[in-house]
Formats: sequence, structure tokens, C-alpha cells
Amino acid sequence: MKKTLLWMALTISAAAFAAAPDTASPLTLEPAQPQILAAGMTADLLTRYHYTPTPLDDAMSRKIFDRYLKSLDADKMLFTQADIDRFSPAREQLDDALKNRDLSTPFAIFKLYQQRQRERLEHARALLGQRFDFNQQESYPYQREQATWAQSESEIQDLWRRRVKNDWLRLKLAGKDDQAIRATLEKRYDYALANLKKLKSEDVFQLFMNAYATSIEPHTNYLGPKATEDFDIAMRLSLVGIGAVLQERDDMTVIRELVPGGPAAQSGKLKVGDRIVGVAQASDAAPTDVLGWRLDDVVRMIRGTENSTVKIDVLPADANPDAPRQLVTLVRKKISLEQQAAKKSILEVKDGARTQRIGVISLPTFYQDFEARRKGDRKYKSATRDVARLLAELKKDRIDSVLVDLRNNGGGSLNEAIELSNLFIGSGPVVQQRDARGTVRVEGNSNATVAWDGQLGVLINRGSASASEIFAAAMQDYGRAVIIGEPSFGKGTVQTVVSLDAMAHSDKPKYGEVKLTVAQFYRVNGGTTQLRGVTPDIQLPSFLDADSGEAGFDNALPWGQIKSANYQPLGDLTDILPLLQLRHEQRIAKDPEFRFLKEDIGEFIQQKSRKSTSLNEAERRQERDAREAKLKAREALRLPTDAAADAKPAKASAQDDGLQANERSLASELAAEKASKVAKDVFLIEAANILGDQLSLIQSSQRLAQQVLSGFSRLKTEPGVMAR
Repeated sequence: MKKTLLWMALTISAAAFAAAPDTASPLTLEPAQPQILAAGMTADLLTRYHYTPTPLDDAMSRKIFDRYLKSLDADKMLFTQADIDRFSPAREQLDDALKNRDLSTPFAIFKLYQQRQRERLEHARALLGQRFDFNQQESYPYQREQATWAQSESEIQDLWRRRVKNDWLRLKLAGKDDQAIRATLEKRYDYALANLKKLKSEDVFQLFMNAYATSIEPHTNYLGPKATEDFDIAMRLSLVGIGAVLQERDDMTVIRELVPGGPAAQSGKLKVGDRIVGVAQASDAAPTDVLGWRLDDVVRMIRGTENSTVKIDVLPADANPDAPRQLVTLVRKKISLEQQAAKKSILEVKDGARTQRIGVISLPTFYQDFEARRKGDRKYKSATRDVARLLAELKKDRIDSVLVDLRNNGGGSLNEAIELSNLFIGSGPVVQQRDARGTVRVEGNSNATVAWDGQLGVLINRGSASASEIFAAAMQDYGRAVIIGEPSFGKGTVQTVVSLDAMAHSDKPKYGEVKLTVAQFYRVNGGTTQLRGVTPDIQLPSFLDADSGEAGFDNALPWGQIKSANYQPLGDLTDILPLLQLRHEQRIAKDPEFRFLKEDIGEFIQQKSRKSTSLNEAERRQERDAREAKLKAREALRLPTDAAADAKPAKASAQDDGLQANERSLASELAAEKASKVAKDVFLIEAANILGDQLSLIQSSQRLAQQVLSGFSRLKTEPGVMAR
């Protein structure tokens, strides 16, 4: 099975699943031989097989140079103009460096970055010994992407002085005294300094190679061996480990979550908050001390082969650092990442005296276990299979409509996007692909079985990309569903993953993979979602502007159009959409949460235009007090929640506590996460109400019913012939 992907971005979360031994060499920031070979293979692939093949020349070198610097120092808080001038000869030499397999220059630039970062942090720490005057009229310029490089060392030191002053003021406004503030910031800067020492050559190499890859086009990436492993786990939604989500805190590896049914949970010997201080790969080995290790290294040491043994040396959550440790022996098992799988729920909405039941299917990603499917495993993990099962269950629950929630679904398997679409439209084309030669291929299923032939809605936001956009666009073009939310991301390109290890005939993973764009996809109506995304039929309020999503990239491919595919719409929503829009507007006009939301959007837009923040305590306190008063006023205006949603709205606008994520206690972080999960989701509820409106309008008007449902009978009676 070919890994054909539609993926917005590869992201590695701060929390990682316990996993695999790492036999990395000692920390030396010098290019390793496999990296040098991988650079050459990557350059060959990108110059020959990319959808928009771009020569590796001086023009590309300049792009790589600028993008690499931006990845290191986007806010221009580390390098000075003299540093940039020092490396300016390399601006037109990085193409030669890649061709000649000589990575010394990008590594030299990174070493200077590392040195400057250390110098800035040491300077910041030294500033904590002085007293700051918060009565002065002074500001901190926190948005510096468009700024020029500092012209002198004194200029950049003054920028850092104001940054430290802002850090101090944020904590002071949150109620911390001077002693607590100093301790917090000392710890923060020391932690950042310690992390600098943990950097490896693979970090440098991946950063530089992605500066090259994304200079061609935003969704082309180089994935090192570790990133490749994480990518495969994300696609198959499983790994072999102990079933514990780990997190780095205070230079220690902490258990953040235990997966139900996993070895860690079943042992009864581990709990959330326990600290892992040692790991042994076998039952007869002594644990290796992992204090101060990088989280990814600890994770990979714990991960391993199924049914093998791992020993975990644990410091209990409530114990002091000198307390006795507990040695826990576990047998690794296959762990399913169910939190990323499709899920169902039911929302009830009132329609006069009648209650309508809206079945909600939330799909975080279009996942598929490529390897299991290739091997012929009939139980391979698949988003479409899971959704089909959930639809069957929802039918038994006698739901009236289905809402597919694709918010923040960044994409995944192209095959899954097609198969999932055919679950709702039956046989027919879903998407068109055009390759670099201009050849167009229509993709779809000519023998699909419909899993749901009733009313349908799709909820999207700016984080809905690629495969999500294929699905939403197909439902819109067929007149099959009402699309609700905000305009989607706008990624209309197809990626394939090429294994450099396979190219080099390597049995061990040491070269990584290249994810490169090989085609562009088009809707069945001939348009593309590239750049413009999918425009919802009913738009919900949004914090995002026109320059977010794909439009925010400086080298995104343009929008385009080709001939439409041979398809026949299943319905026509033209006349019903204005009625749905009117009911939607009338409803949210009475809803205080949407009024608050619009106020926050206006405030956000105003703040976004600001490039700096005041360092005057009185001014900042006045801003804080005004915000506190507004939050209290909102709480007073909120009416008791109805039976449909006992939860309160999420407190997304809570006051700033001045802390970074890893500085908050694990208990408070987990409590906030739990509160967010159970919070009232006003967008989801409104989307369900819109589907309720649609159902009631269709039931009350024979004309609307005939128009909206004109082709739905074909879902049951016609096998269909797919256009090719």
C-alpha cells in the first residue's frame, strides 16, 4: 500500500508515548555520515520528482539561507547584524554545500545560534539581580518578525532587558512577590540553558533540511529516523510500549496519563505524577539513570518489541527526591491510541415540542495502518471502517441527522478521504488529481456501499486541511451536506512518502524519509481547495483572518481550475441555505456566548495590530482590571445551562498567570484539560441546531424536500458508474 498522504503538518506533541531504545552517538554537533548521504538523496528527489521541480541553484540557496535563519531566530532576538554579515557569503553557497555533501556551513550557523542563545539567557539571568522600575513609560516589542537585525550588542541586550522586565511584570500582576518571581525566572532560564546542551546533530540536520524542503513548497518535509517513527505511529494509531503518556517536568520524565488496559495501568504499580528516573532494557539488566535526559530519548528507551521486558525505576509522585525508588517490571504490548480515533456522541436539539437527535462523529485525523493493509491484515486500522461502525451504532440509537466534526483535522490518508466520502454519496467520483505532467485522474469508488443516507452536516475550521477539505468539498459539490464553520486551511496538494533507507538498501532506519508533493487535487466541480479552502455554507464567527492557513505561506501554490468530473449532484441546497442562515443569525443574536465571542474577536483583532506591550505597571494593571471586570460581568449575565449542556463555557479568556506550560503543576494542568473537555462547545451546539433547522424546514415544505433530497433515492437504488 502506497503512502499517499494529504497532511497539513507533522507535529510532535509535548507529551509523548513511551517507546524505543536509542543507540545515538554522544552529543556532537557535527554532521554524521548518514546525514550527509541523506542530504544528497533528498536533493536528488526534490529536484527531479517534486510536483514543481526547482533547481538547486543560487536562487534556491538564498531562499534556504533566509528560511534557515528564520527557523533559528524568527523574532531577531539572538543574532546581530554583524552575525548575519559573518555568514552572508553562504547565502549563495548552500546549493553547492548540498551538491557536494558538505554540511559544515549550516552546522557552523547553528553553533553560533547555540552560542548566542546561551549568551542571551545568561544575560537574562544576570538581570534578575537588579530592580526594575515599572513607573517608567517603556514598552517591550514582542512582534519582531518584520524588524531589522540589532545593529549592536548593546541594542540586543536592551531588547532582552525589556523581555525580562516583561516576564517579571506578568508574574507580578499575577500576584507573585519578588522572591517567587526571581525563583521562577531563574528556573525558567536555567531550564532553557540545560536544553541547549541536549541538542544533537540530528536536530540541526532536520532543521536545515526542512529549510530546504519548505523553500520549494510548504508541505514538503524531511523526516529523520525519529520523526519517521512518530509519523508512522500517528498514521496507524498504535505502538508497542507500556501504555503511558510521558511529559518532561523539572528535568525529569513524568507520567502524565495511563492508557486504560495498557501494561502500566494493569500493573497497579504506577500512577499519574510518578517520575521515571531509570530504565532497563531487559529483566536482568541494571536500570540506566535517565535524569536530565531528553524526553524523546527516554520514550524510545522504554519503547521496544512486543512481549519484551522493560524495567522502570520510579520515584513516586508524592515522594521527595531522596525517597526510596520503586522498580517496576513490565511487558511491552501493542497500545492503541484511541484518543485519536473516530468517536461518536449524540446531541439533542429542541424543535418546538419535538426533540431531534443529532449524531456527532468526531474525526481527529484520516488514519490508516498502511503496513497492516499491505500485509493483508483484514483488521487493519482505518478511519473509514471506524466511522462506518459508529454510523451503524448511531442508526440503532435512532438519530435524525449526522454531523461530521472535522475541526482541526489536518489530513492524513488520501485513500481514507475517498472511501469516507463514498460512505455518504455512494458510488461516484470524489476528487481529481493532477500530476506534474498535467495528467488528471479521477478518484472514487464505483462500487461503494452507503452507510448513511439521511441528513448530513460537516463542521470545519481553519485547522481542517487536505483530506478534510476533500471530504467537505465532495459533500458540498454533491449537495449532500450543509458545510458549517469557518473557511478551511486551503491545502490542495498531495504528498507521498519516500523511504531513503529503501533507496539506500539499508536494513536499519538511519536515513529517514522525504515527504514530497507529487500532485494537486481538485474538487469534482473542477475547482481546487488550494489557497482558498472550502467556504462554509453557514459561517460561524472566527478569530482568523485572510492571511491564516495556506495563505499565510509565502510560497504556496496558486489556486486553479480544471474541467469538472462526470458526477451528478444528490441534492440542491440553494433555496434552503438562506433560510438556515436567517435562523442561525436570529438564534446567535440572542445567545450571550456568541455576543461575548464577537467581543473577543474584536479585541483580538485590535491586539494583533499592536507590535509591543507597555512595561508600565499602572497601565498593565488597568488593562488587567478591565478584563477581570468584563469576565465577572459575563459570569453574572450567564443564565443557568439547560439540560442539553450542564457544562459551562470554556474559560479561554482567563487572566494571564505569567507562567509557561511546564511551570504549572501537573494537577492544575490536568484539571484545566478536563474542564476544557467537558466545557460547553458553542460551535458544535450551533451546528447541531442548524441541522435541526434543516430537518424541520424539509419536513414542513414539500418543495424544499424535493429539492434538497432530489437525488437521495439513488443512494439506495443505483449502483452508479464512476467517471474515469
